[in-house]
Amino acid sequence: MILESEINNCKEWIHKNLQSGINVPFSFVLDGKHSDFWFAKAERKLTSTPLSGKRVQHIVEYKLLAEISIVCSAIEYLDYPFVEWTVYIQNYGKQDSPVIRNVMAMDLNLAEEPECRIILQHQRGSQHAINDFEIYREKLVPGENKVIATSGGRPSNKSLPYFHIELDGRGINFAIGWPGQWSSQFERNAEGLQIRAGQERTNFKLHPGEKVRTPLIAMQFWQGEPDRAQNVFRRWMKQYNVPHPQGKEIKPFLAACSSHQFSEMEKANEENQKLFIDRYLEEGILLDNWWMDAGWYIQNGTWVNTGTWEVDKERFPNSLRAITEHGHSKGVDSIVWFEPERVTAESHLAREHPEWLLTPPTETGNDNIRQDWRLFDLGNVEARSWWTDWVVQFIQDEGIDIYRQDFNVDPLRYWQKNDSEDRQGITENRYVQGLLVFFDELRERTGGILIDTCASGGRRLDLESMRRAVSLTRSDYHFEPIGQQCQTYALSYWLTFHGSGIKHSDAYRFRSGVAPHNILCYDMHEMELDYNAIRQNVEERQEIARFYDKDFYPLTPYSLKESLWMAWQFDSPDTDDGIVMAFRRSDCEDETLHVTLKGLDPNAHYYLFISKDSPETRHSGKDLLKTGLILESQMLPDSILVRYRRE
Repeated sequence: MILESEINNCKEWIHKNLQSGINVPFSFVLDGKHSDFWFAKAERKLTSTPLSGKRVQHIVEYKLLAEISIVCSAIEYLDYPFVEWTVYIQNYGKQDSPVIRNVMAMDLNLAEEPECRIILQHQRGSQHAINDFEIYREKLVPGENKVIATSGGRPSNKSLPYFHIELDGRGINFAIGWPGQWSSQFERNAEGLQIRAGQERTNFKLHPGEKVRTPLIAMQFWQGEPDRAQNVFRRWMKQYNVPHPQGKEIKPFLAACSSHQFSEMEKANEENQKLFIDRYLEEGILLDNWWMDAGWYIQNGTWVNTGTWEVDKERFPNSLRAITEHGHSKGVDSIVWFEPERVTAESHLAREHPEWLLTPPTETGNDNIRQDWRLFDLGNVEARSWWTDWVVQFIQDEGIDIYRQDFNVDPLRYWQKNDSEDRQGITENRYVQGLLVFFDELRERTGGILIDTCASGGRRLDLESMRRAVSLTRSDYHFEPIGQQCQTYALSYWLTFHGSGIKHSDAYRFRSGVAPHNILCYDMHEMELDYNAIRQNVEERQEIARFYDKDFYPLTPYSLKESLWMAWQFDSPDTDDGIVMAFRRSDCEDETLHVTLKGLDPNAHYYLFISKDSPETRHSGKDLLKTGLILESQMLPDSILVRYRRE
């Protein structure tokens, strides 16, 4: 899967850009002069240290103006063609530093001839729409300068911070780790392709002792087939990035909630929560987790009112623990929702600790903000420490198994309002650092609890967040089948674990929503639901969800059109089996779809089992790779599941 030439290209880049100092992969302007000026005269020190897991850390330190330290902390992966780095800037002096601006975590040139065909593949973020995570492929022509950024301060709000670049049969992938406002620039110039990326706005002086950091940049070198390159990225994500709750590899799991029956948790109580758990189990639908979402606290009639973090004892007289213990007694763990970062004006926190809160700007805009909403400042050490202590104790007291953190406000203009002219970007930088410290401390103090990062459904999917959390609701655009199909297709280029909701019993819509994690949203008061179909779908999901973190191959182009088929393949090289899922959409006139499988051994034979009661058939790997399969359906809409295994 990984080519030796890819590893060598990565090593060569590391030598030129980190070890030798010939080039520097980041930039800034200090006291009006570009970093190239400062690096040419700076004292430079390199330290390389082996780490666990076939990794080497390279720390490059520069001393500027006697009191400014620039540290690039990089990690080389010996078993993958990957390198990553983060830059730290600190003022060791006794007075404010000169102004530092235009800090680019990534500033490098991919040298290419003018006739080279350069393709940039990037994706939309999550905005509660059918085209969440939509894939865009663009040819970059000489003279083009393309800027891609998120919006509002949430990292996957407008655009996804993962990029695929093709350069005539080779290229790079890179990911940005920054749960804040990032921006990237792709300039096709005479030398090739100049790539810049970083925190969008930086123009600040540093106080004595103050330290800031750049976004994390992780870069992959690849050659040959783009599909293979993406699967190398997926394997690296799974091995080195996806969280291991309680030190264990995360596995697909199934939850259920009553959010659609009780207005999230606004009308929920102890009795109806226990009832729903029991009803699922009575129907033979085995759950891993019971999900309690927004509204279990004192909220004056709407879950939107956050900041008074007390269980509503009128509805939950025995607190949430009565429900979590009820679930535990039946083998069902718990997921509980929190939203610490958004605080409403009449809440306990707003009254008791206004000094911990950032106020909104007075001017109107398109951001998701309101004048009665405050932003809990995670860059404030006292505030963050209080929340960490409180929520760790609450998790222990209430028997909570998964911590779910939502974030339903765009923080950018809160940050900007609280920056002075010569400190632009500082509030955001401190906030981002504080958020990551909180996630790390929460996991450490709870024995490795699994964190679910929601942020209005999939708006915090940057690499730093994905190292600490998973997204159990990848988008707030639920249930509609084409949107669900496209979310799975598009996110599978990068992420091996994500989740979505399901509320239908027919196979087409159920399969459209299958993900490594699913939330069932049925009304268990309804005795007339087709529970046989639901049970069959749940059992099938349990069989196939294990493939969703394996190698992913798109078998049709990405499309939102109702008139087309969509299909993909998940292949498990370790167990020599896999699945193909194909969806004939409601306006599709073609009754057949021709697909050629990928990732198989051409010298082996495979047994295939296609749904719709077809018999198992035997095929050569060569035929499946070259000739392929014809999938057929006379129904509209319809789905086809193909299981295969090596002989």
